[in-house]
Amino acid sequence: MRDKIANVYSILKYSSWDSAQQQIEKLSLKWDSYTVNQVLKTHPPMEKAWLFFNWVSRTKGFKHDHFTYTTMLDIFGEAKRIESMKYVFEQMQDKGIKIDAVTYTSVMHWLSNSGDVEEAVKVWEEMKEKERYPTVVSYTAYMKILFVNNRVKEATDVYKEMLQTGLSPNCHTYTVLMDYLVGSGKYDEALEIFSKMQEAGVQPDKAACNILVEKCCKVGETRIMIQILKYMKENYLVLRYPVFLEALQTLKVAGESDVLLRKIHPHFSAESINNEEAVEFARTDAEVPLSLDGGLLLFLLKKQSLVAIDHLLAGMMDKNIQLESATMSTIIKEACDCGRPDGALLAFKYSSKSGVNLERITYLALLGISTRSDSLSEVVEIFKQMTRAGHSLGVYHGALLIYRLGCARRPAFAAKIFNLLPKDQKCTATFTALIGVYFSAGSADKALKIYKTMQNKGIHPSLGTYNVLVAGLEKLGRVSDAEKFRKERKSMQADSHSRDTVLLEEKICDLLFGGDVMS
Repeated sequence: MRDKIANVYSILKYSSWDSAQQQIEKLSLKWDSYTVNQVLKTHPPMEKAWLFFNWVSRTKGFKHDHFTYTTMLDIFGEAKRIESMKYVFEQMQDKGIKIDAVTYTSVMHWLSNSGDVEEAVKVWEEMKEKERYPTVVSYTAYMKILFVNNRVKEATDVYKEMLQTGLSPNCHTYTVLMDYLVGSGKYDEALEIFSKMQEAGVQPDKAACNILVEKCCKVGETRIMIQILKYMKENYLVLRYPVFLEALQTLKVAGESDVLLRKIHPHFSAESINNEEAVEFARTDAEVPLSLDGGLLLFLLKKQSLVAIDHLLAGMMDKNIQLESATMSTIIKEACDCGRPDGALLAFKYSSKSGVNLERITYLALLGISTRSDSLSEVVEIFKQMTRAGHSLGVYHGALLIYRLGCARRPAFAAKIFNLLPKDQKCTATFTALIGVYFSAGSADKALKIYKTMQNKGIHPSLGTYNVLVAGLEKLGRVSDAEKFRKERKSMQADSHSRDTVLLEEKICDLLFGGDVMS
């Protein structure tokens, strides 16, 4: 469908309307609201978008809804064709099309953007009168309109009203507040909000940091800028190239060091890539060009500029740019080999978000570096992605991972790994590992319950299982229970010579738990 929509966009952009109409009709596409909306969101030339909007309304079985109307309204608003935007809005009202808070917010935004603030205020009041309950996005947009036009008290009242309705500020809301405070010279208040939003669980994103740093540059404020840059360094966020240049100049004028700024943006520095490549990469504000990202990453890999790769991936995270599985696997392998868990996990998150399946050995490397660096909260997600990619962990690695999580006193994570294992890998070795997990957590009853489940499923204990049971029970003061299992172990050892074969999972269990493992 994405290819079909791209094809319609190309036809609208490069053909006259008469020719475009003929070509689109030959595509035999089934037009529904979603498809039409996606075409409009590609932003074809405005006049052709409107002609397409009207043409599709005449096709059999199709009817515009508030989604397609709002997108068409946005196209006119962005082009500052306010009268045309109002016409579309009036059509919605005349035809009884649902007008929700999203549509009202768009109209309000574009009216204000064109300089008609009073009309924007009227739209806000109409939205509330008609009980189209404003969302947090609506409140934030209206606050911004008021702040920009120096109607501070009204903006503050709107913020208080939003809180009273039970809506929580989002990142953009906080950004609007801080943007106003920095512009008004209220630097301490801005820093306080920057801190409090994080305490409330709202993390400043890349857009917020860029907006705030740019505002700091305009007012010559470096103290807040440095605090934001520290946050960006910790969270692998980067500035757009024009903002980076502004920040560089602002620090220079203020006599401040630019070391931190350059550390965050090594991909803009001559040490990482030559000037021609830096300019080519930084030339685009909106998106990294598809022809460049893979090549630049490979270039940085060749130069072992792993920090620069981190920043580049972080900057590309929200742009839905697909990278080759082999490239991502190589980046993760290099990060693991260099003992950089943060870089490896960042590349893993990028791969997961963009739907890239990695090689099995890459997932194993990620599991290894995560457990060694105590990044245990990531282990379950890595294993989930590994399973979805069709890779098997195997009995040995599965039991070892469960046992390692037990040693770290993370029984919940260990249980999740066990539950995600395929049925044929829930065997003597992995059950024994899970039993050991609960002993390590100090819960003998849960450990014995797992053992009982193992028996009920017809899975035989091995020497390693009895070792875990005896050591765990003795450590937790359950001496009589330990003695019972000691006798069973002795009986099993006596009978072991009569068994013709020993199952592989039992051998693995004995290999892993053949000694006193409950330390």
